[in-house]
Amino acid sequence: MYKIYILQSQKNNKHYIGQTSDIDKRLEKHNNGQVRSTKNFRPWKLIYFEEFDNRSNACKREIEIKNYKGGILFKKLLGLWKE
Repeated sequence: MYKIYILQSQKNNKHYIGQTSDIDKRLEKHNNGQVRSTKNFRPWKLIYFEEFDNRSNACKREIEIKNYKGGILFKKLLGLWKE
C-alpha cells in the first residue's frame, strides 16, 4: 500500500505533501531532519493521508493535492474551509 500524506509544521504551520509506502518511517525522517526540504521547519505532525494500491495512483493524487495547495480545495480537503 502507498500513502499520500500532508504534514503540518508545528513551528510555522506550513504544509508538506508527499507519498510513501511507510508513513511512520517517513514521518520519523522528517522529524529527525533527514529530509532537506523540511528539516528547518521541525517538528512535523501528520494531519491527513490517503491509501492507494499502487505507487502510480498515489503519485497522481499527490500532484493533484499539490495543485490545490493554499486554495479553497486544499482547505476543504483538510476541513479548514468555512463558507
